[in-house]
Amino acid sequence: MPTSFEDARSLILDHIEPLPSETVPLLESLGRALAAPLDAPLELPRFDNSAMDGYAVRSEDCRPGVRLTVCGTIPAGGRPEPAVPVGGAVKIMTGAPTPPGCDAIVPFEETDSGEELVTLYGPVNKGDHIRYRGEDIALGSRVLAAGATLRPPEISLLASFGCQSVEVVRRAKVAILSTGDELVEVGEPLDERTVVNSNSWSLAASVKELGGEPVMLGIARDNRDSLLEKLSEGLQYDALITSAGVSAGDRDLVREVLDELGVKQHFWKVDIKPGRPTAFASREAVPVFALPGNPVSTMITFEEFVRPALLQMMGHRAVLKPLIKVALAEPARKKPGRVQFMRVAVSSGPNGLRMVSSGDQNTGILGTMLRANAIAVLPAERDDFAAGEAVDVHLLGPAAALLAS
Repeated sequence: MPTSFEDARSLILDHIEPLPSETVPLLESLGRALAAPLDAPLELPRFDNSAMDGYAVRSEDCRPGVRLTVCGTIPAGGRPEPAVPVGGAVKIMTGAPTPPGCDAIVPFEETDSGEELVTLYGPVNKGDHIRYRGEDIALGSRVLAAGATLRPPEISLLASFGCQSVEVVRRAKVAILSTGDELVEVGEPLDERTVVNSNSWSLAASVKELGGEPVMLGIARDNRDSLLEKLSEGLQYDALITSAGVSAGDRDLVREVLDELGVKQHFWKVDIKPGRPTAFASREAVPVFALPGNPVSTMITFEEFVRPALLQMMGHRAVLKPLIKVALAEPARKKPGRVQFMRVAVSSGPNGLRMVSSGDQNTGILGTMLRANAIAVLPAERDDFAAGEAVDVHLLGPAAALLAS
């Protein structure tokens, strides 16, 4: 009996363990998952400093129209002056340490910018324009959790702490195998009986896009010897993805050969469209994803099942894409009983987000994937969806594509 979509994905994630960690140079950690939590080794800012170019003052000396004596200048990177006397002010640049006794900064534009005497135009409050030591991050505070994805802000923070390298979860090495007697590799001669092995390329690109290391094993022919050789090789890597050979035809031998190799099948067939004959199995810690051979089905089942599994394997916490509600611009119909992944084009307009089908939803129509920037997840129990109804959608590719008209 086919497995439900939700159960299939949960079962997969229950079998995925994070890979070991490694230490890499700071910039090479971009997009990787932090292997261990990080507590702040320093406080930020490390000293009280000015948030503006202006004058450091004692707020108790200040009132509109007062004239203060300029006692010196502190540039960014300079050392703080001695304590500022009553009625004094120090010219100060952004980021420079505030001198002892000063408890406010008056921006240049709120003064007459005097060199020896400076006149203040308005009121001054204690704490104005001062960034206090530790107000951003306290010493010893938990700043990053294990599994945090290292984006430019996280790398900036690590650099602020003086980190030259960082411990992250290792990248997954993912074996990719296409099966079928009809396949030829890119660049080989074509005739009316052959099909270019494009699935390996789309899968490799998808693995690479999310930070893994694809290993393309080529093509296994529809016989046991070829499949035994290629599948045995694929099981030496962190994960194995196959395409085709998992339906019920006479030459669909992938599942049988995996069984001969001691690979335990966890499910075969999922209540989804497209991608029903998807299978998931494992041998020890190596997960095996046996995907359908139709290129559209291959890409969608990778997106829904393999992508979150590989992200979890590489230590990430947020592995499922968030669902957003988007209104249908036109009615949609489907057969009840299966979750349907509808390829759609989402755009923004004066009334918010809306979507239209990206074309014929037949699984043989690759062009719909080219025109789609999102997948609408239509629930199994429903068959009719009215124009204007909001349904769950997750994005494909950069979120910026959502703004395309």
